[in-house]
Amino acid sequence: MTGSSKNQTRTYLMQRFETLGIHPREKLGQNFLIDLNLLRLLHESALIEENDVVLEVGTGTGSLTQAMSEKAAAVITVEVDPIMQEMARQELCDRTNVRFLLQDILRNKNRLNEEVLQTIREELAVDPKRRFKLCANLPYAIATPLLSNLLLTDLNPYSMTVTIQKELADRIVARPNTSDYGALSVWMQSQCDTKTLRIMPPSVFWPRPKVDSAIIQIIPDPKRIKKIPDLRYFHQFSRALFLHRRKYLRSVLCSAFKKDLEKEVVDEILAHLDISSTVRAENLTVKSILRLSEEFRNRLPQGFLFYPSKEDSDITE
Repeated sequence: MTGSSKNQTRTYLMQRFETLGIHPREKLGQNFLIDLNLLRLLHESALIEENDVVLEVGTGTGSLTQAMSEKAAAVITVEVDPIMQEMARQELCDRTNVRFLLQDILRNKNRLNEEVLQTIREELAVDPKRRFKLCANLPYAIATPLLSNLLLTDLNPYSMTVTIQKELADRIVARPNTSDYGALSVWMQSQCDTKTLRIMPPSVFWPRPKVDSAIIQIIPDPKRIKKIPDLRYFHQFSRALFLHRRKYLRSVLCSAFKKDLEKEVVDEILAHLDISSTVRAENLTVKSILRLSEEFRNRLPQGFLFYPSKEDSDITE
């Protein structure tokens, strides 16, 4: 890595924090990636090009920001800690293609910050050839709502290459009939290719987290997305299937649709799709869940919402 890579070593960070009289803030997920080879792997895997608008969440000291700004059309970097943002601003004062936002990426637990989204739209509008990418060392606490809800926006990310908790990465790439397979697996894989690029031990971060991490890449497939008629409905449906993952599928479906569909209709749909009433959601492939979702959507009254409404929910399990 070129430029300010020195500001992402453990020694530099400890000295800089001591000089400022501050400490990493655990509640903000401030675990800095100090292995420079892995930091390089993170941004090089994103294949950033001159037409890319890159969103970074968690500016930190600005080391990853700088590396990405050397190639990107624009880097929008979001930080909630004003002290960290000021440190990065000092390092990157000559980078005219970097936009700093002192914001929380989440408007609330389940919605993304509209100001951040609008900034991305503004940068994309500069040139129709521009593409939107996410590349970041994500704070663990925001990873699920950020990744899942970006797929519900109009921004259509070209790729998402991020460091996250290994447990979360395992859930995203999980296959049916495994303990990690759930609503998040289905939601991501219904629209994207997902791949874990590298597993990382706690020792490559400062301070050290208590768990392993992973670099994961998520690449949305426009053809797959286009085949889902109502993304928000499917977002709700996939979560509803796994709310009680140990229950049989028929029981889960009857409960989810109890105010709008008779049990006989549920049985009819399962029979039509040749799905046993005694399987569980974790036994179904993504393709089967997509078909099941559409069968129910076509039988439901217009404007149907799950009970209670899941309109504003994420898909954590």
